[in-house]
Amino acid sequence: MTDIPRRAVTRTAKLASLPLGFAGRTALGLGKRTIGRPAEAVALEVQRRTAEQLFAVLGELKGGAMKVGQLLSIFEAGLPEEVAGPFRASLTRLQEAAPPMPAATTHRVLAEGLGEDWRDRFAEFDDRPAAAASIGQVHRAVWHDGRAVAVKVQYPGAAQALMSDFNQISRLSRLFTPLFPGVEVKPVVADLKRRLEKELDYVDEARAQTAFHDAYADDPDFVVPAVVAQSGNVLVTEWLGGTPLARVIAEGGQEERDRAGLLLFRFLLSGPARCEMIHIDPHPGNFRMLDDGRLGVMDFGGAAHVPAELQWSIGRLLRIGTLGDPEEMVEVLRDEGFLDPDADVDAGQVAELVAPHAAPFAVERFRYSRAWLREQTARGLGLASDMRPGALARQFRLPPQYLAVSRALSGCGGVLCQLEAEGPFRAEAERWLPGFADGDDPDATEPEEATA
Repeated sequence: MTDIPRRAVTRTAKLASLPLGFAGRTALGLGKRTIGRPAEAVALEVQRRTAEQLFAVLGELKGGAMKVGQLLSIFEAGLPEEVAGPFRASLTRLQEAAPPMPAATTHRVLAEGLGEDWRDRFAEFDDRPAAAASIGQVHRAVWHDGRAVAVKVQYPGAAQALMSDFNQISRLSRLFTPLFPGVEVKPVVADLKRRLEKELDYVDEARAQTAFHDAYADDPDFVVPAVVAQSGNVLVTEWLGGTPLARVIAEGGQEERDRAGLLLFRFLLSGPARCEMIHIDPHPGNFRMLDDGRLGVMDFGGAAHVPAELQWSIGRLLRIGTLGDPEEMVEVLRDEGFLDPDADVDAGQVAELVAPHAAPFAVERFRYSRAWLREQTARGLGLASDMRPGALARQFRLPPQYLAVSRALSGCGGVLCQLEAEGPFRAEAERWLPGFADGDDPDATEPEEATA
């Protein structure tokens, strides 16, 4: 028996309930409008009911469906408060937990990965999962040498379920529109599918986590657990305690939330500089605040390579954005492939579209907030949704090399808004992004001599 629903008929039936429910809610809304209810109130009710069904189904299915729910939950900060408030707790639960698979199934996966004598590797093993992720669950155990460890076990059939989910969800992406107006869900889901194919590979995840662990060894701000063992669909790492970031969002004081936000931002920006990699799955379930004030980081299945030349390009783009020169913005965006070389664009509109992304770095201290995110989202949607011939939205594109970094930073921004965090984010960009402070091309000058 497996825990993840993978039979095609079962999963298809569950996902099929989403459009049926959506159609029912839409009909209900139309009916209520005919008896005089305001359109805004009806739309809000449809949004609320859609969220309720959507996250219930995604959480039950796990796999790719739950992963989509986790991703979209990052955008919760941009939802209207009337909807975001009631569902904040349910989104947190989606990020932190899911029903466990039977112990017998867990034991079978462990035997397939670590061998029939897998119990000999552990001094203790708790059959009750400590946490559930989208493609696997984590058990607390004690390694044979006495170390507390986390044992990540992939759900049997996860690969088949993922592909089935994404094929279904990509066809149903329009259902997310009532929840996240302006978010182009279909390309997000397609990109997520490619990433999840990589996340299924625990060999690759172990390699990435080891690279981060080595880069942040003995760091005063961060803890990346060491990889203890990996084989098949089993990954064993050192145990990471602390307070889940989701709980900090829900219950933390302002000082704690500011600290968590600054460290999260610092970790994402410092990764490329320290090991040429970036953590691209910044949903709150992957982070813990430790008692000593450090940020613990987990789940490196989605880590992406960020070479030095791309780091400089990102710093340069951010610098031009903060300077606010529309003509220079257009020139740099053309150079980096965001605009076609022959695109005829209004430089003022380009600057208006870029401004929200650069705002946190144009001042010494900035406060992220749900209200700010909603305001900036609404400000940019008018330009982004204009699909008339010649409109900026039809000429603007995201070059492939920027996709992973863009996803990481936008996800981080959503979490910072959930935290309502304030901090010196500009200083962090100056510290970690080459090209941001002065914009000098690193190839234009002789490199400094390395020192011990």
